[in-house]
Amino acid sequence: MRLTLKVWRQSGPDDKGRLVGYQVDDADEDMSFLELLDVLNEKLILDGDEPVAFDHDCREGICGTCSMVINGFAHGPQKATTACQLHLRHFRDGETITIEPFRAGAFPVVKDLVVDRGALDRIIAAGGYVSAPTGSAPDAHATPVPKPNADRAFTAAACIGCGACVAACPNGSASLFLGAKITHLGELPQGQPERNERVVTMVEQHDAEGFGGCTNIGECSVACPKEIPLDVISQLNRDYLAATTGSRRRRP
Repeated sequence: MRLTLKVWRQSGPDDKGRLVGYQVDDADEDMSFLELLDVLNEKLILDGDEPVAFDHDCREGICGTCSMVINGFAHGPQKATTACQLHLRHFRDGETITIEPFRAGAFPVVKDLVVDRGALDRIIAAGGYVSAPTGSAPDAHATPVPKPNADRAFTAAACIGCGACVAACPNGSASLFLGAKITHLGELPQGQPERNERVVTMVEQHDAEGFGGCTNIGECSVACPKEIPLDVISQLNRDYLAATTGSRRRRP
């Protein structure tokens, strides 16, 4: 395959970036998208040019670090797919592909396609954990969890914190990410003691990081590679309302 790549190049956070065109003549349709960038970088290094900086780790759709916008879509146009799992067979021979970093005020560009997504880590550090002493690991089924609650917790826990929801949101909101973390712990017995404190501190950190507010457009759920449902944002709003007004809520 022959592909034309328009890649965002930016030397540092304070530098002005621009799209630079490159030609890759020996791409294979079975390559992943990150392998395509590997081929491009090998060519650039051999030509004495600086390679394109991009984030990657597991390359198995687990870690969420391969954050980039491909042809205007976070992680590319293939639904429920991370950039590292996107293959070139979904593109046409001779196609022009535009590759940019995630665009969000809370995700400053570090270099080229690399953005600082540390804001999501700080939201987790603010309350996305269970700190109540639980002793040793309990026996299986020692604490019964109704299946609907367990299923919903597992669905929310699939969030890999990639930030695609933020990049897709016109408001730059991380509400889908935040809702997934709140729902995951809120559906389990272990998450109940700190439930009110958790949602308040995490929402406060979300706002302090400069993320926008949610207006229920739904682009976040569409872009999510793990297909986190939009209703976790409803759960976030219910928990926050209950925590800040003292309203009684149903426990799972």
